[in-house]
Amino acid sequence: MRLGIFGTGYAGLVTSVCLAQLGHTVTAMDTDAGIVARLSQGLVTIHEPGLAELLGANLDAGRIRFTTRAEEAIAGSDIIFVCVGTPPRSDGRADLCQVEEVARTIAQQLDGYKLIVEKSTVPARTARWITWTIRRLAGPEHEFDVASNPEFLREGSAVHDFMRPDRIVIGADSQRARSLLLDLYKPSFECPIVVTSVTTAEFIKQTANAFLAAKISFINVMSDLCEALGVDVRTVAQSIGMDPRIGADFLNAGLGFGGACLPKDLSALISVAEENGVDIRMLQEVERINSARVDRLLTKIERALWIVRHKVVAVLGVSFKGNTDDIRGAPSLTVVPRLHDAGASLRIYDPAAMPKLQAMYPPDDRLVYAESAMDAARDANALVILTDWEEFRRLDLDRLRSVMRSPIIIDGRNLFRPAQLEAAGFEYYSLGRGDVTPGSNGHRGST
Repeated sequence: MRLGIFGTGYAGLVTSVCLAQLGHTVTAMDTDAGIVARLSQGLVTIHEPGLAELLGANLDAGRIRFTTRAEEAIAGSDIIFVCVGTPPRSDGRADLCQVEEVARTIAQQLDGYKLIVEKSTVPARTARWITWTIRRLAGPEHEFDVASNPEFLREGSAVHDFMRPDRIVIGADSQRARSLLLDLYKPSFECPIVVTSVTTAEFIKQTANAFLAAKISFINVMSDLCEALGVDVRTVAQSIGMDPRIGADFLNAGLGFGGACLPKDLSALISVAEENGVDIRMLQEVERINSARVDRLLTKIERALWIVRHKVVAVLGVSFKGNTDDIRGAPSLTVVPRLHDAGASLRIYDPAAMPKLQAMYPPDDRLVYAESAMDAARDANALVILTDWEEFRRLDLDRLRSVMRSPIIIDGRNLFRPAQLEAAGFEYYSLGRGDVTPGSNGHRGST
């Protein structure tokens, strides 16, 4: 099929490249000429494993092209995907300005029947507004449908998730729209395909993210109780995760959820519920618990160092999770300025995301961006882990201890076992498993 894609962010670029890999002809449009130029040269604009290779292969094969001209993405396309951003507004609702702009652009250039598909995560009933906007501007003579086909991609494994989905959700209110989307996906995938109404599909995406957020906040509350009881939260999480009704995913206690999707979608769903008079206090508590995780880590940093001022603190991890350079909703956005304002000297390292943080917090005499984890740790009074990069799990602990001024680790992602760090000679502070501290006669919590 011939496909037009509006937006080349995380969802848009992965969707474009993977659909091209499946053999479709893709024209991806973005208003940023610099991004279009880089992508046209095969230079990916996001850090996503496997994406660069697929982009290069499909550019060479002529199955994908990038443009700043909307008409090129619309003309001749069988399906148009809307993959633009829907960031949170100050009141918690989703900002749909970019979605409306795409709708207005399409309305002005309709050239026969078009299927317009929401790929962006939007509140339920957004398709009605898209339909209303296009119909108002294009007039009654133009044929089109608006459908919903939400993405369920995890940053860091988005290519894998697209090519090997556990389900595909198609929300369409006409047989023509349903048939087109089934023709797009059915030949390539053997996973379950859920076909439902447009509004239901929109709501499925928001509900899925809200549930995952609730699961993360639940295990984080339990981790606080584990600390109080002298229990290891990882043992608890592993055991309850063996129950197929619960599942092991998203039961990693730590600094909570971040990124572009879960915080935004949770906030937007809360707003929708409030607008419809539904008591949503449970999800409001999920949001509150998540916001408090960084404060709990900062309390542990202060406990470990007593006085933060004039101390050298190594910070490992800028992105909100491993295998991505996305810093939206990342703990680093709170921890770095708070420690800097408290007078600490920071040495920061991340394998992919440092340029984005550096654009917000340029280096100064107390803020240095290091070339490696060991470089960051050199002469540090403490090391703080904010991101679960695999590189950090594999740190040589003996070497790490030898380069640090004080062997103190505050681990916001529970990458190590307390007994392992105790044996290596570290003071070790984690979340939900007790701490290895001087005079503690070993750590609290089980291994």
